[in-house]
Amino acid sequence: MSSQADVLSTKAQVQRNKGSLNAAGFTDYYDIDGLLTEEHKLIRQSIRDFVKKEISPNVEQWAQQAHFPSEIVRKFGEVGAFGPTIPTEYGGGGLDYISYGLIMQEIERGDSGMRSTASVQGSLVMYPIYQYGSEEQRRKFLPKLASGEWLGCFGLTEPDHGSNPGGMVTTIKDMGDYYLLNGAKLWISNSPECQVAVVWAKDDNGRIRGVIVERGMEGFTTPEIHNKWSLRASITGELVFEDVKIPKENILPNIDGLKGPLSCLDSARYGIAWGALGAAIDCYESALKYSLQREQFGKPIASFQLQQKKLAEMITEITKAQLMVWRLGTLKNEGKATSAQISMAKRNSVEIALEIAREARQIHGGMGITGEYPIMRHMMNLESVVTYEGTHDIHLLITGADITGIQAFK
Repeated sequence: MSSQADVLSTKAQVQRNKGSLNAAGFTDYYDIDGLLTEEHKLIRQSIRDFVKKEISPNVEQWAQQAHFPSEIVRKFGEVGAFGPTIPTEYGGGGLDYISYGLIMQEIERGDSGMRSTASVQGSLVMYPIYQYGSEEQRRKFLPKLASGEWLGCFGLTEPDHGSNPGGMVTTIKDMGDYYLLNGAKLWISNSPECQVAVVWAKDDNGRIRGVIVERGMEGFTTPEIHNKWSLRASITGELVFEDVKIPKENILPNIDGLKGPLSCLDSARYGIAWGALGAAIDCYESALKYSLQREQFGKPIASFQLQQKKLAEMITEITKAQLMVWRLGTLKNEGKATSAQISMAKRNSVEIALEIAREARQIHGGMGITGEYPIMRHMMNLESVVTYEGTHDIHLLITGADITGIQAFK
């Protein structure tokens, strides 16, 4: 049997390994930090500090109680997590897409539900208002969304139309002085507490149009969905429209067709590609630390071959995904990233995050199912992330269509 000195020596040897953690304590096997600017690193650190202070100490309790902390919305606004790529004149951060990705990564290290709150606000609400809205709409809505004074949501998915958004049945009818909105949307993050909803509906000509719906409009309700096993610290609901009168100034004037909502989804999926990687890193780091502390047969379980195999495969997949999202961020900054490239990254990051969460749970043994460690919460959250913003299978078929020129899902 190994002596205590051998045990301590084994621990020290692994702790000295500089290949898995860089000097700042981030999982970084290939020195990805060398590809980042000092501003990127400062932004990442500020968000990580925020998550450690405001989210990590509380999120297990929030998840256990299925509680959405409404106060986090204002705090996200204060730290600049809402609309970081939106120009500063509208309250955004004016940052590049790698900065945005790093922000999403660090928030999801804390919790996927918290990242959902932030990415919906920035990518699915602020982005379409900035990109397709009028100047009056930008100045009315964006500053309050950026500050967290208002919470927004995005209405595309319907009870019978998820992967096929073009089949939507929600309609806006031109009544002369206003539009009349009827229909329903389902699985809408933030909806029960939103003040603003960017909703997509078909007009009289069957064209998809974007419309800004405001809390308080008669006939507009947002029932909450209960009994979720996943994203329990996030709030999810429906959007129901019963003859809602929409002022004409609330129509997004600069877009029509499915391109509008799909471009928003590209922005959100890009954030998820970075965000899911944050969940994977958190699971890996927890598993590595636990494996060095947990002893069986007289030595840390990190010294056993099968545990090392798990850890080595985790860090390999994380490193490949880090390089992928960094390159994707560079392409986004240059205006060259395609929808298919974003789909590939979203699918890959969530897939490896789920696998890492499952392997990390095994390394933690029975303790992996408890709230003392983040593993099971991440795993349950990722079961939603693998489905929303385009399912795992649909993203695979998007890649298939891109490389063959044949769409398999139409």
